[in-house]
Amino acid sequence: MEDLLVRNRLNIAVTTGIPVAPASQSKGQSENTVSFQQVLERTALTQDISFSKHAAQRVATREIELTQAGLEKLSEGLKIARDKGMDDALILVDGSAFIVNAKNGRVITALDGRETDGKAITNISGAVIF
Repeated sequence: MEDLLVRNRLNIAVTTGIPVAPASQSKGQSENTVSFQQVLERTALTQDISFSKHAAQRVATREIELTQAGLEKLSEGLKIARDKGMDDALILVDGSAFIVNAKNGRVITALDGRETDGKAITNISGAVIF
């Protein structure tokens, strides 16, 4: 009996990472809106900016809409931060805030507009605002 229980438990699927949203659209989302996962995959192939696991979770849970145009602004902000010699930069894009490590081109965390009102953001070398 114990052997049967052990074998049954070995066949249980284990899921890790961020759950993927169902294929159906969430309310308030237009038909031509690209999912964050699709934008993230495109970014990995075409841009010199990447998202940490933490930042990707924050974008997903805070429902920050990151369009291709917003992603291009974020990439441009990274270039500006590097040109100015910043280490960690705050990049404001379309009402959302991204803390980016300019040296390695990695987004560390993301905040939506509601979270930035009346808040102090510390441990940054500078800010780029779009």
